[in-house]
Amino acid sequence: MNGTRIAAVGHYQPAKVLTNEDLAGMVDTSDEWITSRVGIRTRHIAGPDEPVDELASHAGAKALAAAGLTPGAVDLVVVATSTAVDRSPNTAARVAARLGIPSPAALDVNVVCAGFTHALATADHAVRAGAASRALVIGADKMSDVTDWTDRTTCVLVGDGAGAAVVEGAEGEPGIGPVFWGSVPEMGHAVRIEGTPPRFAQEGQSVYRWATTQLPAVARKACERAGLAPEELAAVVLHQANLRIIEPLAEKIGAVNAVVARDVTESGNTSAASIPLALSKLVEHGEISTGDPVLLFGFGGNLSYAGQVVRCP
Repeated sequence: MNGTRIAAVGHYQPAKVLTNEDLAGMVDTSDEWITSRVGIRTRHIAGPDEPVDELASHAGAKALAAAGLTPGAVDLVVVATSTAVDRSPNTAARVAARLGIPSPAALDVNVVCAGFTHALATADHAVRAGAASRALVIGADKMSDVTDWTDRTTCVLVGDGAGAAVVEGAEGEPGIGPVFWGSVPEMGHAVRIEGTPPRFAQEGQSVYRWATTQLPAVARKACERAGLAPEELAAVVLHQANLRIIEPLAEKIGAVNAVVARDVTESGNTSAASIPLALSKLVEHGEISTGDPVLLFGFGGNLSYAGQVVRCP
């Protein structure tokens, strides 16, 4: 075995849609103000009876179905989330119980908006090392639980959802490239979910400057590790934070021939869910084809980042 691949993906969003017009009735804002600053038009919001592990389980079930697998085929569950209410059982264990996955290793990864790409790398390493044979990797967040709905600077950004991928061993050319990851610990205060009750807050201008000036070179490192030039990419799936960050960052990476995921416009910032959610939609809509090289690049909370080039399932 030379590496791993993504066998299938899936995603899930709650039924309730919150529009910019809805938000204008809650706080001092408007559709024009929101779309001009962050590019978001709608977002999905989970109800009080929809915990984050339920969102994750729906996405995971869809990925398993797309791969033609039963829950028993999985022996590792990795869930990236920063919005789990309870400390134990962790979200991965609850997902395994919901899906009926027997005796998997089950762990949560909390790297906020870069969580999914960290979790994907963790699963890739585990399968390549022989510690697992097949992994279910999920990014899921219920940001509505940690949002101050009276703060117009943050409540217009967030949405809830989940995305998942099945990772398995691959013969021949690896389908998941080497990860390039890191963080800026001294600037961790720029994006926070803290306090009791926990609340999401960020220093928007600091994050914008960091993302648009420092991260293009970092994202190109992930391409270099995969042995690809940015212009060879078929798609770029960045963390769906803000359209004003996504578009200049994608341009500065140099992926001139790539489809750029812009799911943020209809889903908002779903934190760890944003990358697998956007990737799954590109696959579902036929915007990318099996084998296409796709850059996944997460960034944000903790001022952490992680990226890898994967082959489309």
